[in-house]
Amino acid sequence: MKKDEGLLIVLSGPAGVGKGTVCNALRAVDDSINYSVSATTRAPREGEKDGVNYFFKSEAAFKEMIANGELLEWAKYVNNYYGTPLQNVTDTVQTGADIILEIEVQGAAKVRERYPEGVFIFLAPPDLSELRKRIEERGTENSELIDERMSVAQAEIEMMAQYDYVVENDDVAKAVQRIRSIVEAEHCRRDRVIDHYREFVEVK
Repeated sequence: MKKDEGLLIVLSGPAGVGKGTVCNALRAVDDSINYSVSATTRAPREGEKDGVNYFFKSEAAFKEMIANGELLEWAKYVNNYYGTPLQNVTDTVQTGADIILEIEVQGAAKVRERYPEGVFIFLAPPDLSELRKRIEERGTENSELIDERMSVAQAEIEMMAQYDYVVENDDVAKAVQRIRSIVEAEHCRRDRVIDHYREFVEVK
């Protein structure tokens, strides 16, 4: 971990908690944080664009990316594959810029294995009833799939202990401010800056 390297910020949480909404709001007020576009085999939702919201891939193309080592992480979630293209992440961090990954809990666990110096933030719902309401209001899943997502969500919330921070998404603007505060604090961590200062402090 070096002072002049950017942060890899991982924002994760159960489906329907508002990861995309919070990320979009964060980018609207802070353009210094780059957004990592994930790859997925799921079909685009209304208004989503390839290369902007996701890289939409066939299952065969996605598996080829896995085989070629082109993904930082990948996971199969509710019958679809999701993954993070590696090259963009490493290039961004090495130039000193911050980058945020908006990914599922399974994927976040894999990123921590490969990139433990990342900043891992769990986006939590106020409660499970509110989470179910948000999923239902999206209108993209039938009741059977919603039940499946809720079952998965309960297991994912129990994995909160694997994260560095927990941000409750009770209000999008407040959640964004909490994340910005975390990022600012992380840039001041002793283990990020100490080597820089040791370079010009004469040890006698």
